[in-house]
Amino acid sequence: MPDRLIRVNAYTTFDLLDGHARGHGFEEEAAAVLNVSAPREDPDHVTLELELDNVELEELPAHAEGVTLSAAQARELAGELETYAGRVEAAQADGEQ
Repeated sequence: MPDRLIRVNAYTTFDLLDGHARGHGFEEEAAAVLNVSAPREDPDHVTLELELDNVELEELPAHAEGVTLSAAQARELAGELETYAGRVEAAQADGEQ
């Protein structure tokens, strides 16, 4: 991903996921980088960032999206992810039988 805004290294949470962007009148798919981080010193928040490979996009300029979460919000998000992951696993297990 040239012009990458999120630095990708051994500590990046995920890289090269299947991503998509949707807007008024367009929908595009591209490789994506997803990262979760917190400040190294005196952490007071969790940051969640997502960047799509701008080489594969026609409608969007190079950019990264991010949200800042409190510890409680990060835990709530983690709980939601666990819930939906369980639903997906259960559906896949049902499909294998």
